[in-house]
Amino acid sequence: MQKMLLLGDEAIALGAIDAGLSGVYAYPGTPSTEITEYIVSSKIAKEKGVKARWCANEKTAMEAAIGMSYAGKRTMVCMKHVGLNVAADGFINSSITGANGGLIVVVADDPSMHSSQNEQDSRFYGKFAMIPIFEPSSQQEAYNMVHYGFDISEKYRVPVMIRITTRLAHSRAGVGRMAEKEQNKLKLPADLKQFVLLPSIARKNFKRLLDNQEVFEKDAEISGFNKYVEGKDKSKGIIACGIAYNYLMENFQENGFPFPLLAIGQHPVPTNMLKKLYDECQEIYVFEDGYPLVEEMLKGSLNLGKPIHGRLDGTLTRDGELNPNKVAVALGLKDTIGQPIPAVVANRPPALCSGCPHTDSYLALNEVLKDYSKGRVFSDIGCYTLAALAPLEAINTCVDMGASITMAYGAADAGLVPAIAVIGDSTFTHSGITGLLDCVVHKANVKVFILDNFTTGMTGGQPSAAMGRIEAICSGVGVEPEHIRVIKPLAKNHEENMRIIREELAYDGPSVIIPRRECIITLDKRMREKFKNK
Repeated sequence: MQKMLLLGDEAIALGAIDAGLSGVYAYPGTPSTEITEYIVSSKIAKEKGVKARWCANEKTAMEAAIGMSYAGKRTMVCMKHVGLNVAADGFINSSITGANGGLIVVVADDPSMHSSQNEQDSRFYGKFAMIPIFEPSSQQEAYNMVHYGFDISEKYRVPVMIRITTRLAHSRAGVGRMAEKEQNKLKLPADLKQFVLLPSIARKNFKRLLDNQEVFEKDAEISGFNKYVEGKDKSKGIIACGIAYNYLMENFQENGFPFPLLAIGQHPVPTNMLKKLYDECQEIYVFEDGYPLVEEMLKGSLNLGKPIHGRLDGTLTRDGELNPNKVAVALGLKDTIGQPIPAVVANRPPALCSGCPHTDSYLALNEVLKDYSKGRVFSDIGCYTLAALAPLEAINTCVDMGASITMAYGAADAGLVPAIAVIGDSTFTHSGITGLLDCVVHKANVKVFILDNFTTGMTGGQPSAAMGRIEAICSGVGVEPEHIRVIKPLAKNHEENMRIIREELAYDGPSVIIPRRECIITLDKRMREKFKNK
């Protein structure tokens, strides 16, 4: 079959469709977003009746996927690494419930923090949950691993993780397809108590998970995703995990690779292969994009054996993603870094789009806050976080999804009143509602700005679960109706908007201000589509 040119994200999506996927659940988060977007727009997926759902947050997505697996269908849940923190409760417990229909958890890590708050390595979550982890080195391998992952999930009745990084997610390569599989029939678990995690049942399920660890390792040795390549030069032994294999091989395109090599694409790490490499070679180099998971395992606590080089001993930096040049320098090869990046293409600070409604919202807030001490605006994660930069410099915090409201609540308790929270419409329904409830219950002097631009703007304009529901949600949580105020952030409304903000800042209690105007980018897309269809 002719190959298709696909992003790593798209290869995973197509692999799932071809492998008999019945449903995918996700919350958008770079670099994972394109997986679900591909399935949402796929004609093949629509014809097959695949459910492709954007969920309120990663926790609800994870739990929906567990529910579809319970019903015997093959399902996938997709998120970025920090999203796995939100989904952690369901994710960790899913290893104890086990799976019925195949269940794949796809997590896209972001080394170098291109669009993230940290460099978290999701393999540690997978290891903590004691489930098989797949780490592709190419788009083709990503596609293949989805097929194999579903088979393994159903064979051992366990969820599996596919962990990718930004470079694999957002680079393209040719991918050949396998034969398409039919979707599973509806089939409940043979043991209808399998998913009931009462302690007596959970203990039995956990014992089964423990008993399977040896089987998982044996499978990792025979699946073909872990490869041991013999080498003549035993002075160095190389371990390359996932995409690090590509970075390694780019340095040996003209000359054959001389050293023994263990390429790891499936965890748990194959002990026999590791031992063979360790015994044969004088020193070991470990290349993995993320934290030093394999390196730590190989060194142990005391590091009394052969030299092992990687992120822990300074051979590689602890932070940042790998690249071919870093690998070359680590191995003592020629430094392949090129000329300095010309100023015309150098990184520039991101900024709000011209005409963005958030700009007018912040200008009004900044003007009103001149009457108050600085440092009282708690922000959240989204386009509006860019207001931390010049020229607006309007916000003081950004920690995690939903933290704006809860941090403002804590600061108000400490005496910083009024405390102000700024949160987007999609982030509000993701994880802001419960924080607002705390403010209402304790009558906290917190002013919550819910910036409603009708979309999940930061990740490309996915639908927002808040659409048309914000006032009802705030009222249902208990905010007094007279303190739920809607404004339209436009320059012509500047004075009126400032008046409303001043009134709410003077109120001793929780209130919500909703600046509402459509994202300029999605408005443009919508209008183009409208005129195109005329």
